[in-house]
Amino acid sequence: MAFLQNHFPLHLCLLGFLTLLYLPSFLSSSIHDLLRSKGLPAGLLPKEVKSYTLSDAGLLEVYLDGPCLAKFDTMACYDSVVRANLTYRSLTGVEGLSQEELFLWFPVKDIIVDDPKSGLILFDIGLAHKQLSLSLFEDPPDCRPDQEGYGLNVDFVGVLLNKITRKEKGFEAQR
Repeated sequence: MAFLQNHFPLHLCLLGFLTLLYLPSFLSSSIHDLLRSKGLPAGLLPKEVKSYTLSDAGLLEVYLDGPCLAKFDTMACYDSVVRANLTYRSLTGVEGLSQEELFLWFPVKDIIVDDPKSGLILFDIGLAHKQLSLSLFEDPPDCRPDQEGYGLNVDFVGVLLNKITRKEKGFEAQR
């Protein structure tokens, strides 16, 4: 018993030191680091992410300062909040992200990396599945809140997306 009493402060100091050593890495983990740890490319979300939360059930909520546009092979529009279920190598049930295809905007539903060795990532935009090169998403893109450099207005895109969403949900959403 005397042995434990004499060494208790030493154990407490060691535990405190280890906590201070590893705690900053947990606190400073970015959304981009989280994506990489889950087998996804960091560039799926823009540099301008303000904060994020991840529930124990895997619900990821990413907060930006406002809606913005980014360019990959086509344009992508991010809402102020992007939500998805995060599992290893996939974001499913995505909300708040749309992609331009042939001058039309479609909400992205799922993003999946089936086989990282293939070098491809799958985007489910409802009407189609689109495979893109993983290399397009290595680095987080810049996301701009207006048409600067892109020739589009995020507010205009948002109005279009609301119309598409209403149409998908049917009569109930139009009331």
